[in-house]
Amino acid sequence: MPQTKPDGVTPSQTVGPYFAYGLTPNGKYDWNDAFNNNLVTPDTSGERIRIEGEVFDGDGAVVPDCMLEIWQADAQGRFSDPQDKRAVPNTSFKGFGRIGTDAKGGYAFDTVKPGVVPDPDGKPQAPHIVLAVFARGMLLHNYTRIYFDGEAANAADPVLALVPADRRATLIATRQPGSGNAVYRFDVHLQGDNETVFFEV
Repeated sequence: MPQTKPDGVTPSQTVGPYFAYGLTPNGKYDWNDAFNNNLVTPDTSGERIRIEGEVFDGDGAVVPDCMLEIWQADAQGRFSDPQDKRAVPNTSFKGFGRIGTDAKGGYAFDTVKPGVVPDPDGKPQAPHIVLAVFARGMLLHNYTRIYFDGEAANAADPVLALVPADRRATLIATRQPGSGNAVYRFDVHLQGDNETVFFEV
């Protein structure tokens, strides 16, 4: 049978730009939003919060086609995962969210403030949210954590303690003044002088 396609190397791909229709529909397409940026369900207990911010590249320009995913425990520090035997099986809170940045590099997640969770050795970790960042030009996605300002538990957090003191602020979401649900600001800097601390996982 004659060959119909030329020989050659397949073009390389990075993790973005991604296919927004399937990955981040967020009500913009005729699609069942299995994952979106609102993690709160009717049976979710705990303090409602919003995390919002912008994603910047190494030149300080916003990244308008980035995808962000979060994974977190509930307000009692339980993960929606079979490995977490403390999890409540009848809750619909899944602790996972996804969103694409807008034209101005902005994003927001509506969720609940997570509780204290144990590390693999049983040591308590301060309330935090795991954040994965996907963007064009990145061969692998980056992982970081979002901690909350004003948390006394931050001082003893074993992961935060691994970060040099002068870089820890890049992992702290700052509470914004205002009424209603608490709003925390967390900007992501992919490179540059204010680069967010990312972790090898």
